[in-house]
Amino acid sequence: MSPPLDSTRFEQIRASGDLPSPKGTALAVIRLTRQQDVSTAELARVIGADPAFVGRLIKAANGLVAFNRRPVASVHEALMVLGLPAVRTMVLGFSLLSHYRRGACQAFDYNRFWSSSLARALAAQVFAERTRAAPADELFAVGLLGSVGELALATLYPADYAAVLEAASKPGAASLLEMEQERFAMDQCELTGAMLEDWGLPRIFIDAVAQARDPEGTHLAEGSRARRILQVLAAARGVAEICVSDDKAARTMLAARLFADAPRLGIERECIVADCERISSLWVEWGGMLQLQQPRAPRFAELFEQVEAGPGSAAAAGARAAPAVRPRNPVQLPVAPSQAEAASGEGGAHPQRALIVDDEPRTRAGLRAVLEQVHYEVHEAGDGREGMELALELQPQIMILDWKLPELDGPDLVRALRQTRIGQAIYMILLTRSDDDEHLVAAFEAGADDFIAKPLRPRVLAARLRAGQRVVRLQQEVEREHEEIRHFASQLAVTNRRLHEAALTDALTGFPNRRYAIDRIQQEWSAAQRWGRPLSCMIIDLDNFKQINDTHGHDVGDEVLRSAADALRGALRGQDVVCRTGGDEFLAICPETDLPHALSCAERLRNALDKLSLQAGDTRVAISASIGVAMREHWMPDVDALMKQADLGAYLAKQKGRNRVATVQKTGDAGGVDAAAD
Repeated sequence: MSPPLDSTRFEQIRASGDLPSPKGTALAVIRLTRQQDVSTAELARVIGADPAFVGRLIKAANGLVAFNRRPVASVHEALMVLGLPAVRTMVLGFSLLSHYRRGACQAFDYNRFWSSSLARALAAQVFAERTRAAPADELFAVGLLGSVGELALATLYPADYAAVLEAASKPGAASLLEMEQERFAMDQCELTGAMLEDWGLPRIFIDAVAQARDPEGTHLAEGSRARRILQVLAAARGVAEICVSDDKAARTMLAARLFADAPRLGIERECIVADCERISSLWVEWGGMLQLQQPRAPRFAELFEQVEAGPGSAAAAGARAAPAVRPRNPVQLPVAPSQAEAASGEGGAHPQRALIVDDEPRTRAGLRAVLEQVHYEVHEAGDGREGMELALELQPQIMILDWKLPELDGPDLVRALRQTRIGQAIYMILLTRSDDDEHLVAAFEAGADDFIAKPLRPRVLAARLRAGQRVVRLQQEVEREHEEIRHFASQLAVTNRRLHEAALTDALTGFPNRRYAIDRIQQEWSAAQRWGRPLSCMIIDLDNFKQINDTHGHDVGDEVLRSAADALRGALRGQDVVCRTGGDEFLAICPETDLPHALSCAERLRNALDKLSLQAGDTRVAISASIGVAMREHWMPDVDALMKQADLGAYLAKQKGRNRVATVQKTGDAGGVDAAAD
């Protein structure tokens, strides 16, 4: 599990404005759902403005209603079925899919990313329905966004991330996460966690997403809700890998792993086949609705039959021989090049793209002839709304559009495109039958770059196009320079982050230091206040440490601290954070943890330390700790009050003989001071 991305670095990334984020209707929905008194009617009205979102939400809601109930047919009914948290996260995911289905990172397969995310979302939903680990609609949304950090790196650093992906695909290369850390001082898992937290997802889901890549290494308690959610997301990830893989042996191997893990997930082996067949069917259906180009859907029944055939089957032999490697880009699909990477239009490998928007076929044919003569790749649209969709999808360098268009006229289309990041880079020429000053002023005020009066004169049009090409080339040069600056800035950010991490890390134990601890517990305090969630902390004070130092020397004292840190690290839960705050004192921060569970966790830490001992010359040095535990309560004014209660607990533990856990707060079942025995 990757460590969390520090808040300062994430704020810097977010402030750049390049981080994938919701737009339009999705942004309005997310803002509304954060209000305490938002009405379903108001939310339905906002969602109703976007027909695509309406269809997707109703379809998601119908996937959750019981078979004996009538289907959901309205936005209002969908909201009642899904609930506000799921709606917020689903709308966020669908918005990102709509706006980031293409991008500038040439080595990143955007279509495969979204196909895999969709399969993971559907699998999480189906398995959640079966296991009751969490609301199925919420896990659908979590599955859809579970790898958003990968998309973010491709969006933030397209050229650098392309180089990382290409290097990671070579035989014998380091893992992708390691190479991401080396290049960017963060990896996709850290960035995913930071983005999900920023979007307000519950911590229990964020931690499960972070550990789904390696569920075997989790410290989550067996049978706990958090562990069940992790198992669902890990299984959903396996189903997604099967869906997007085009290698038969790899699919069989992945199916064997999934089949073996079915009992641990709480699903009978017969049911896992039916569930996976349903997921495959839903994946194809949703993929068509979302306009994803998917590989052929796997036949899970056949895969599981091959697994059941046993070690002697050819399929099983292929599965044993296949390496457990996720294919990076099994299906190579065309990706629209960025403005900076497009060729100049004069015979380059990637000709410039031009979009003609006119409702007269004869006019479009004449424009096409002129554009093709100067080596443009030409696309056409017959009305304003189709022109808007194609402009956002194709990202043309030049658009020629008529003043009067069905659905959306030329000036309004120019205004709408200028409000988008893609539209700001397009050179737009408006066509009109009038060349008076009023039309000229109106065209430029709408945001057009040039203005041509009908009937068209080919030589004049060609000259105007050459002028437009010069402007586009200048834009491309500016963008290339901007990309170089971003590259240098990212390198500087990596260096700064490493220096920042060094300033926040205790060199001896590798734990965060006191400065980090104070910032982090303040963040968790604010989150606990905002969302009404429990927060606990522990003061861990090593027993007789000064005596060990005085008797055996500082070398032995340092070894005691390192050994204690390793023991604490091994006994921690995934969501907990331990920092070294003083010579022999540690602070453990336990988000979403009430007092009884914090006491239980503290006892596990105490027991792990109690089992340690070191050889110092002819003497065995015992290691133990007195641990004070406290939970945030409504009467506490600030973090200092919480830490003071934990400190009093540690003092009480030492008074009672050391090597124990204590609290000065009342627990739910003890009715008074609770201190664990040795």
